[in-house]
Amino acid sequence: MWTDGTFANPVIAGFHPDPSVCRVGADYYLACSSFEYFPGVPVFHSRDLVHWAQIGNALDRPGQLDLPASTPSSAGVYAPTLRHHDGRFWLIVTVCADGGGNLLVTATDPAGPWSDPIRLPGVPGIDPDLAWDDDGSAWCTYAGIAQVRLDPETGRTLGPPRRLWSGAPGAQAPEAPHLYRIGEHWYLLIAEGGTERGHAVSIARASAPDGPYQPCPANPILTHRGTNKPIQNTGHADLVEAADGSWWLVLLGVRPGGGTPGWHVLGRETFLAPVTWTDGWPVVGDLAPVMAAPPWPARPVPPPPARDDFDGDRLHPRWISVRSRPADAWSLTDRPGWLTLRARGTSPDAPDVTFVGRRQEHQACRVRTLVDPAAGRGGLAVRLDERHHYDVEVGDGEVRVVARIGSVRSTTATRPAPAGPVRLRVDVLGPAPGDWHPGKEPDLLRLGVEHADGTYDVLAELDGRYLSTEVAGGFTGRVVGMYAAAGTVAFDWFDYEPGNPVAAGS
Repeated sequence: MWTDGTFANPVIAGFHPDPSVCRVGADYYLACSSFEYFPGVPVFHSRDLVHWAQIGNALDRPGQLDLPASTPSSAGVYAPTLRHHDGRFWLIVTVCADGGGNLLVTATDPAGPWSDPIRLPGVPGIDPDLAWDDDGSAWCTYAGIAQVRLDPETGRTLGPPRRLWSGAPGAQAPEAPHLYRIGEHWYLLIAEGGTERGHAVSIARASAPDGPYQPCPANPILTHRGTNKPIQNTGHADLVEAADGSWWLVLLGVRPGGGTPGWHVLGRETFLAPVTWTDGWPVVGDLAPVMAAPPWPARPVPPPPARDDFDGDRLHPRWISVRSRPADAWSLTDRPGWLTLRARGTSPDAPDVTFVGRRQEHQACRVRTLVDPAAGRGGLAVRLDERHHYDVEVGDGEVRVVARIGSVRSTTATRPAPAGPVRLRVDVLGPAPGDWHPGKEPDLLRLGVEHADGTYDVLAELDGRYLSTEVAGGFTGRVVGMYAAAGTVAFDWFDYEPGNPVAAGS
């Protein structure tokens, strides 16, 4: 938030990787990857590049996105590019699933609805970008780095693809290309080095969109590899010019915590950095956790409400489900004022679990829900994937905490359930300042039951490192939410409060 002329990074916290941004007048729009979650591709709006509000999801209908249960975690929807051209918004993206590939959708309003997908069978690979030449030709550039001319109205490619530039010699994974016409040059921005600690941003330029490209002598123009900076894995960036002529870079990064090697639990988040130009090349400014504010007036976006009472006729776009959300698996009308979930999979281990959650966005937070398990079994889950999650659930007259860590599934605690609806609670506790050792966990999770008088019966305290990318692998971050594992389970409300006065280890 704005504090005395500064803003805090990340500007979009939690699992929001691979940001792509465009400006239309005074308005900025941004889209991110969503991987195995539905709806896909969250879309945000801002007036200042700092305060962002989610306004929709580009792929929010089964006809646009139908991820089968066989889709692995961290597959699904990869790396969108969002652009505005000729009065329309264009979003090109990869879907890594059965029958997937690259596709393109359009909208006149970025909040939706977005069109049915145009398939792009002639565009291989991942991370597609879309840019238009002065004569109206559309160029699609993708990881590799290769490029092909494209008819975006039909999805037909116009000629064979050709290699452009693959970044630094020997650097792995040249990907995330974005192509821009800036002044007299075409600039090709890419990520390289892999999306782990070696991640970096490099750039080249040419006199034509199809090259040949000359690399910047100062490449990489951004990397935090080999440093002790609190933000790591910096890469997969996109440039945007502000209305006042200043330039900015949105990018992904992580905030590892604990001892060594450091564990990031929230996933890859969206950060903002200032850009200046020297000798026709962009120079990326400091990416500190707190930075000087952009030079235009702040127009704050109200934060989302901490509590959802499920009183509306639709779910807010922040709510996501695993792979799909069939109409017969959930309802806001079966029991008005409650979210009703009907079980498919028998636990969060199952790829088709009935789950409705939101991204964990804060390093410390408190999550609560009131659940009625009278006709089934379900509860709260903190999920990284099917093999890495912590659950507190109620059913069959019992409250239990279940930990799934790789091949091990353990019920760590059980208690008789209170009569009637039960308040389940998860506290995520950040590390205490100065309490560090080489094996220090990044955080702790306390799972239990909250009573009507506010007292908290903690059933288990679990190490947070096992719900991190460094342990589980993959590209996502924690999502916390409600699930049904048997029968029908109803949730009266869900409450997410950032921050916690109690530090881990206390």
